[in-house]
Amino acid sequence: MTMQFDFHEILGWYLVFVNVLAMLVFGWDKLCAKKGRWRVPELRLMLLALAGGSLGALLAMQLFRHKTLHFKFKYGIPLLLILQLAGLIYLHWPK
Repeated sequence: MTMQFDFHEILGWYLVFVNVLAMLVFGWDKLCAKKGRWRVPELRLMLLALAGGSLGALLAMQLFRHKTLHFKFKYGIPLLLILQLAGLIYLHWPK
């Protein structure tokens, strides 16, 4: 018995994974900020969002009230989400 995965299924699971990871990393960074510990670099947080985790990053920002006043996060993460959603719509648009 062989299992076959199509591109859309693999992409779906990847997006679930990267968004959960983004939420966890943003939450970890918030916890570290509260405890005065080593922080996750902002570049790493942005790269997670860029890698497809923008929805998870945006949800984490609201849930943890983290990075909501930083310009690049306040406007950059929603912009990435819009661009990523546009890309998904393009991929699924009937040709």
